[in-house]
Amino acid sequence: MPEPKSQFDIGWKAPVSHQKPPGLESDLPVEAAVDQVPTFDGGSQLYKASGKLQGRKALITGGDSGIGRAIAVLYAMEGAEVAIAYLQEEEDDAQTTKKWVEKHGGTCHPIVTNLRYKEECKKTADKALQAMGTINILVNNHATQMMRENILELPEDQWELTFQTNIHPFFYLSKYVLPHMTKGDTIINNASINAYIGRPDLLDYTSTKGAVISFTRGLSNQFVGKGIRVNAVAPGPVWTPLIPSTMNDDAQEGFTAPIGRPGQPSEIATCFVFLASTDSSLISGQTLHPNGGTIVNG
Repeated sequence: MPEPKSQFDIGWKAPVSHQKPPGLESDLPVEAAVDQVPTFDGGSQLYKASGKLQGRKALITGGDSGIGRAIAVLYAMEGAEVAIAYLQEEEDDAQTTKKWVEKHGGTCHPIVTNLRYKEECKKTADKALQAMGTINILVNNHATQMMRENILELPEDQWELTFQTNIHPFFYLSKYVLPHMTKGDTIINNASINAYIGRPDLLDYTSTKGAVISFTRGLSNQFVGKGIRVNAVAPGPVWTPLIPSTMNDDAQEGFTAPIGRPGQPSEIATCFVFLASTDSSLISGQTLHPNGGTIVNG
């Protein structure tokens, strides 16, 4: 097989590396794709925007790196103003995201916070509203994970921390933002393929992502009649700082999808653009599956 043309080509593989959690984009051994998307033959090209989100205001959690960074950049390219929430230790990455957004003519409001606490969720919503005037799109994207081989090895405090990070803030942020939303606005939750395949070495993470799917469906049923849509995206393997900061060598060696490579953040971000735009006007309570070919029937 010839050498891959880009990180979008069959056979591309990231080198095994390790970081301390939560992981930093700036420390990745190979840059992840942010504003680049695939060509038909496995090469790369700049994402082609068409004003799908012109004038919209978006709050994106975990917007400093990975999928969150790519969402912020593609939203900006489509005409949206964005606010990104992130941890203090991710400040440098967040400032880089801001530069990416500004490079493409957008406005980015960085909000340092710790969304594990409901008081911080409220402050984050308030700061985003103050900065942008409203929130048309809420993207609940942030998450944590840590590998444990079985339930007997899984510390109880890790179980609690994972739920406190991965699902509780989705509830609080939605509760605090929804009163400011009107017809045409959207909430998009980042779930995971693991909710559908039941990955055994990420039991707590997998469980929270199952909760995200159920939360999405229930919340959609509450608000779809008011013209506010709620959907989810369930990515498969994606090259982000979460991989070197939480996965062992074996997991990284096998980090690929049936398509023959892991996904890139920009490929997931296009799904978030679709769900935030009027292109998906008839879709609510649903989950998109950019997972590189794993059949989940979900």
